[in-house]
Amino acid sequence: MSFEDKTIIVTGGAKGIGAGCAEVFHREHGNVVVLDVDESAGETFCELLGDRAQFIKCDVSREAEVEEAIEQAVAAFGGVDVLVNNAGILQYSKVTDTLEEDWDRILDINLKGAFLCAKHAIPHMIEAGAGIVINMSSVQAFVTQQNVAPYVTSKSALIGLTRSIAVDYAPEIRSVAICPGGVDTPLNRAAFQQSADPDRVRQETIDLHLVERMAQPDDIGELVAFIASEKGSFINGQPIRIDGGMGIKIGGSKKSE
Repeated sequence: MSFEDKTIIVTGGAKGIGAGCAEVFHREHGNVVVLDVDESAGETFCELLGDRAQFIKCDVSREAEVEEAIEQAVAAFGGVDVLVNNAGILQYSKVTDTLEEDWDRILDINLKGAFLCAKHAIPHMIEAGAGIVINMSSVQAFVTQQNVAPYVTSKSALIGLTRSIAVDYAPEIRSVAICPGGVDTPLNRAAFQQSADPDRVRQETIDLHLVERMAQPDDIGELVAFIASEKGSFINGQPIRIDGGMGIKIGGSKKSE
């Protein structure tokens, strides 16, 4: 599963799932470009990765920044072979409680950001004759908790974007949506802290998974790398769930006997 001489762009790659993906691609000898708004975390992370890793500060909701970042990646490593659209944010709110500006912000980052990165990366893939766009959706595109209306909308729409890219740019370009369950990330840990009893909410989340744990970021990274490799070359246009069995049991929680 070597990515030697391949260039992988990971958005939101400084922490969490993005960092897990970047670590796996780097381990497999890929050139990794991390895009993130957190400059300190991004630079520190890429320094830890070492050679073949570059950080570029980028707000994926702004087209000029996206276009410039991808051109920098191409200039540094000669092209783009894999784009992992991972950048995303989460806010707890239902439709009637969501402010318009919050709705716009979540969809701008989670959905429009993926569109903009694909828009500017795909031409380089076409020029090279091959490439793959991987969009980080969520199990919540299929089974949804309460009070996450804008987040769920953005993650569901990413599956439609994935299909469109696959249909429009086949056979040279593939596109796949990854749909994780609960992952132990800074984003989720911060979300737990918003509750009155973070430890209880964390355990309830763990209990939703039949494997009795949350995923680690590199669990997701291993799947992403497999799909991006030649070993996954027959997978296209599909949402792939990696959710520890979340959502297949009536009643949800493994322990709700």
